Amino acid sequence: MLKDDAARWVADGRPAVLVSVADAKGSVPRDAGTRMAVSADACLGTVGGGHLEWQAIATAREMLAAGRVVPHTVEQALGPSLGQCCGGVVTLAFAPLDEAALAAWTPQPRFHLQLYGAGHVGRAVARLLATLDVTVDWIDEREDEFPAEAGPAHIRRIAVDAVEAEVAQAPPGAFYLVLTHRHDLDERIAEAILRRGDFAFFGLIGSRTKRQKFIHRFEQRGVSAEAIGRMTCPIGIEGITGKEPEVIAVGVVAQLLRQPPH
Repeated sequence: MLKDDAARWVADGRPAVLVSVADAKGSVPRDAGTRMAVSADACLGTVGGGHLEWQAIATAREMLAAGRVVPHTVEQALGPSLGQCCGGVVTLAFAPLDEAALAAWTPQPRFHLQLYGAGHVGRAVARLLATLDVTVDWIDEREDEFPAEAGPAHIRRIAVDAVEAEVAQAPPGAFYLVLTHRHDLDERIAEAILRRGDFAFFGLIGSRTKRQKFIHRFEQRGVSAEAIGRMTCPIGIEGITGKEPEVIAVGVVAQLLRQPPH
């Protein structure tokens, strides 16, 4: 994530400016709270692109070249002053990228996800989520299925035997994706999620036939009909065709991003 990369710049002693969207009114490319880090020869993140961002980078580098970064804000009307199609007004804040800035930087994750399964689809989903401000518990009973290379800090790998017990560890309103290598394991995890009932989204990989079989078994065990009705299976947004893991992952992550905020 952006903050992790920015923290590495600070740890390396790399001079940089933190450019933030302090306020945004009307039609604007990015909302308040968006950040970008600028050094003499590189940038992390984006405040929306276009002339606004080009000018912000130039301002930041002028301060770095002068050897003095003075915190200040600049208000920009995107249409009249910058010639951008957006008609809103953006206030940018400039400040040194340092330990104090990192301490005050508390990105709000889009969602907390429990991702069950480190197989092909699970790995493809994790690769996409590695670039987003989300919190992920990636869970599998097979530790050797996780990629050998270390992943980002916001995707926490959990290798346990009784994976369904991890359902109780998620915060209220969490998202769940169940993509394991065995139908019986999918069923145990799914039942735990449905009995808990406070999920914001629960997606289960599989066909409509699998869905109906699982629903029949859950009904026989007295699982709430309301909870069952909120289970998403098959997963992925409509209109994306293909069964390659990477294609499935794109559809599933898009589906997660379409969920209303909680």
